[in-house]
Amino acid sequence: MRIFQIKHIYYGWFVLAACFFATLISGGVRSSFGVFVIPMEQEFNWTRDTISFALAIGVFCNAVSTPIIGWIYDSRPDGGKTVITLSLLVLGAATILLSLTSNIVFLIVVYGFLISTAGTGVGFVTIHALIARWFNRKRGFALSVSSAGVSVGSVLFAPFASYLILLSGWRFSWVILGAFILFLAFPLALIILRNNPKDVNQQDHPELKSIDAQSATTASEFKTSSTLSNASWKQILKSLPIWQLSIAYFVCGTTTTMMAVHYVPFAIDRGMNPGNAALAFGFMMGINGLGVVMIGFFSDFMQRKNLLAITYSVRGLAYGSLLVFDEILGIWVFAFVAGLSWIASASLTSSIAADIYGLKKMGTIVGIMTFSHQIGGAIAIYLTGFLFEKTGGYEFPFTIAGSLLILAALFSVTVSERKLSERYQKNLSAEMS
Repeated sequence: MRIFQIKHIYYGWFVLAACFFATLISGGVRSSFGVFVIPMEQEFNWTRDTISFALAIGVFCNAVSTPIIGWIYDSRPDGGKTVITLSLLVLGAATILLSLTSNIVFLIVVYGFLISTAGTGVGFVTIHALIARWFNRKRGFALSVSSAGVSVGSVLFAPFASYLILLSGWRFSWVILGAFILFLAFPLALIILRNNPKDVNQQDHPELKSIDAQSATTASEFKTSSTLSNASWKQILKSLPIWQLSIAYFVCGTTTTMMAVHYVPFAIDRGMNPGNAALAFGFMMGINGLGVVMIGFFSDFMQRKNLLAITYSVRGLAYGSLLVFDEILGIWVFAFVAGLSWIASASLTSSIAADIYGLKKMGTIVGIMTFSHQIGGAIAIYLTGFLFEKTGGYEFPFTIAGSLLILAALFSVTVSERKLSERYQKNLSAEMS
């Protein structure tokens, strides 16, 4: 099939566009759950703890499913397209099923299990692994663009869902959002996505050549130069980078999930009205999209580990601003500074993993690291609320978050990227010879 194969245009850009659109819609729909909380609470007389429990189940299921989905992706030659399209199909259908919610058990099964697991299949685990197959020289930028889809989707879909609820109620709103996935994201992914450049006879495209164009030919040749690209699982698990990146990613999950749940309540506690608090969060997500693309662009010209350390450090400064600046100013400073670093850490982590460990096991490796991220998030959801109840404020958990981000930066900057990354192997070999 030669649909969209325009002469002189690398097909990887079409794959990237389809992945961006898929994450925009699926991520946007999933991020809209917050606007449904109060309408569903009011109809069923649920407590906030009850819905929070369903959310925590979802985060846990997402964590457990990430390495499994990653393994399925790696074990099948057609794993990329198959996993992503089937996940979109299940995600769309399950979203529509939420319109039939009648009790908390139904919500836990549909949202906590089906939607969260299907969301893994169209999340960074599979999207980043697929994009990495298509891009080498511009890998950092491409992964960042795909990640930005989540930010853009959050900005667009949350207010859209809120408007739909006012217009037609929460049940019909779930149907509309599910239809976006089923009739837009799913068919687009089905038509455009390809598993690798060989499927469109572009395996020799210049984009797939190494950074050192004179010493490398194709991506497949270059892959063999990395000291860990063909390593066994025993060797991988004994290597430091996977643990350095996973620990840092655990902190990432802790510090992002904490604020995703508690940012708006914190802003309201500081004197913001709910509308402005939601606006500030939307602003942060918008800056997020700009930050991830900008950092991704620079990551193709710098050591990614240094940018990852800077990203975590900037987020740590953002948490510090909440303790330094008074009231409303701190809210907006945090939104801007943290927004620049929010999702950038995800694309940088996946890029480093692909550079060091190659593409053969990337889905599983990113899945393992994402498991660490989501476990951190699940702990943060509960612990932040617990500490708030015990201390009467968010100062203590936010101080912990800022301190942990310093640790994440240290773990990131100590990764032996130049020694182990396939981006530099050929250059190092030439220098040694």
